[in-house]
Amino acid sequence: MTTFSSRKRALTPALKRAILGAAILPLALGVAACKKADNSATSSTPSVAAPSTPPAGKQWNDVIVPTNEGGLVMGNPAAPIKLVEYGSLSCPHCAKLAQDGMETINTYVKSGKVSYEFRSFAIHPQDVPLTVLVRCAPTEATFGLIEQLFMNYDSVEKRSEEGFPKAQAAQNQPPAQRMITVADALGYTEFFSARGLSVDQQHKCLADTAAATKVAKESEAISSKGIEATPTVFVNGAKVEGTEWNEVNKALLAAGAA
Repeated sequence: MTTFSSRKRALTPALKRAILGAAILPLALGVAACKKADNSATSSTPSVAAPSTPPAGKQWNDVIVPTNEGGLVMGNPAAPIKLVEYGSLSCPHCAKLAQDGMETINTYVKSGKVSYEFRSFAIHPQDVPLTVLVRCAPTEATFGLIEQLFMNYDSVEKRSEEGFPKAQAAQNQPPAQRMITVADALGYTEFFSARGLSVDQQHKCLADTAAATKVAKESEAISSKGIEATPTVFVNGAKVEGTEWNEVNKALLAAGAA
C-alpha cells in the first residue's frame, strides 16, 4: 500500500490550487494528514433496544439517509448504537479500516442495533472531487461507492499518481472546467464510470463549483469541532481510541453490537 509520506510529497501547492480554486482555498487541507488520533474515549454501557422493522423489501443496510451536516447514515434511524466516522476518501488509514471492518459493520447494521454514519472530511485536496463524485450518484448507491473506493485503494492511488502532472496543469483553467480536468487526469471519472455513473453526469456534477465549495465548508465545520485526523470514530458520542478495526469493534461490542 502506498505510504502517507509518498502521498504527501506528491501533493504540491500547484496541485492544491488546481483542484480547489480560489473559492475553496481557505480550507486548511492536509493539516490532519491522515494522522492517527491519540485521544482516548470511553465506551457506552450496553443498552440495546429491540430494533424496529426495516421498510418492506429492504434490509437496514439498504436504508441510507443524508444528514444536515453533509453525512450519510446507513441503517435503522432508531438504532441504539450510533457509529460515526469522519473519514477522508483518499486516506490509507480509512481504507484499511473499511477493508478490515466493513463486512462486520454491515452485519451489525442489518441487525438494526447499529447505524453507521460517514462524514467526508476533505483533508487532502483530491477528497473534494472524490466527495463530489460520490454524491453525484443516487443516495442509495453512495455507501457502495465509498466502499468500492476503499476496497480498491491501491489501484486507485496508483492510477491517480500517474495523472498528477496532467492534474497540475489544470490550475490555469476556469473553475467550472478545473475539477473536471483533475478528476479525469487522476482516473476518478474512469473509476466511477465503471461503476454505473456516466462520464457526462460526473462532468456535470464536477462543473458545479457550489458542490465543491459545500464540501470545503463542511470540512471546515468538522475541523472547527476539533477533529484533526482521519479516521476519527465515535460510538454513541464517545471517541474511540485508535483507528484500527479491532479498536473500533471493541467499542461497538462494549456498547452491545453483537
